[in-house]
Amino acid sequence: MKKKQFIALARVSSREQEREGFSLDVQVDGLNRDAERRKGKIVKLWRIAETASKKDERKTFKELIAYAKKHAAELDGILFYKIDRAARNLFDYVELERLESECDVPFYSVTQPTENTPSGRMQRRMLASMASFFTEQQSLDVKEGVKRRVESGLFPQKAPYGYRNLRVDKRSIVEVDPVNGPKITKLFHLHAYGQLTLDGLRERLYQEGILYSDSCPRFPRSKLYAILRDRSYLGDVKFQGQWHPGTHTPLVDRVTWDRVQVLLGEKVYRSHELTYAGDLIRCKHCGHTVTGESVVKKTTGKEYVYYRCSLYNTPGHPRVRLSEEKLDRQLLSIFDKMRIESEDRREWFARQLRQRTKAEQEEARLKAEEVQRQLSLLRQQQDRLVNLRLLGEIDDRTLTDKATELRDRGAMLKLNLDACDLGREENNEVAIKAFELSQNLRAKWLTSDYAAKRRLLEIVFLNFVLDDVTLVPETRKPFDILAEGLLVSSSRGGRI
Repeated sequence: MKKKQFIALARVSSREQEREGFSLDVQVDGLNRDAERRKGKIVKLWRIAETASKKDERKTFKELIAYAKKHAAELDGILFYKIDRAARNLFDYVELERLESECDVPFYSVTQPTENTPSGRMQRRMLASMASFFTEQQSLDVKEGVKRRVESGLFPQKAPYGYRNLRVDKRSIVEVDPVNGPKITKLFHLHAYGQLTLDGLRERLYQEGILYSDSCPRFPRSKLYAILRDRSYLGDVKFQGQWHPGTHTPLVDRVTWDRVQVLLGEKVYRSHELTYAGDLIRCKHCGHTVTGESVVKKTTGKEYVYYRCSLYNTPGHPRVRLSEEKLDRQLLSIFDKMRIESEDRREWFARQLRQRTKAEQEEARLKAEEVQRQLSLLRQQQDRLVNLRLLGEIDDRTLTDKATELRDRGAMLKLNLDACDLGREENNEVAIKAFELSQNLRAKWLTSDYAAKRRLLEIVFLNFVLDDVTLVPETRKPFDILAEGLLVSSSRGGRI
């Protein structure tokens, strides 16, 4: 006699396993015994472990339903260990009942057997409703527990880099990581007072032996930026988009934090600081942006950067994927064509470059003057405040509160002024680098950090197109003349 054929699903979460004492193996053994008792065998088994996400669980359940519909004529039923193992909610349970009525594929519970009668189906539905209720209630309990944890000043999830989670007397607490904690304090101080870009800060940390981890020695750029913006290091805790006072030890003082935020505000960060990413290159085949990805080999810790079209995986699209090293070689060959040998030509190039940066420098100067004006007005307010106190028109408390407010505003304005000055100095440095482009370009490019390279690219080029494996630039004036080797001042009347 032919054996009956069943399919089965085993599912468990870590919390349920701890509370109820059954694992996937226990369920699988029970399912196989039940199939044998029914004089059949399990022809296909799905397992959902405690590490599965809700998305993975839904995917597995849909696979089971699709398989049952496709092989309905061959199957004698679906086996579950318990009713609440069958589905996480009532919507999934309805799918099982529809499968039973429309495709004649019944489902059975090993530990909660019911008859396929109106009263038996009602019993199953009640069990499914109870399981759905417990799932929803458990979700509410978890959310309430997280909320209470935040209210008590603790992180709602794993502590950020620089801290570590510990369990003391069955309670989870957070303390400063003795290894990574000092790294956070150091990198904030370096960025606040070291006049470093993000790439410069990344290299400085590496040179000083301050490593992100054993497998990834250099701090990832995106991680470094996230750390510098994270208020957790001031002693706060984030929950549902809001910041709350925490009980953990701050790793950064307020003055350093404010300075870092001002400097970051003046220099906008690109989410992926890869030299050729960030809408710089377009794919000639489809016109979409070429994106970059950074890959770190776990064995060596070495970082490799690759670039490809954002529609790289689209059917029919060329499978072109270039390393940053290959793009660098193509770019350097273009730069080599711009090298100027004649003294007269170098002078003409410098004149055109100064004219180009003059407007940007003027804008930075006007911005700094406006900040200076606001500082002068603030000092006048401070003087008037003192005079009002001497005349007895305000009391000491008002004087103290207002003086503190004005002092804080003054500190922020001074930081803004420092940032303006830094930006002006950086613009001047960019102009010098652009001029040196014609003399020592290869060495400059190979020794520049991300920010300097991006500025050089923005000065020299309008845009790029990736034609198969070839980088095709559109060069700005007067660099287009340099690239063509036609630098003659008389050809354009000495103008760009």
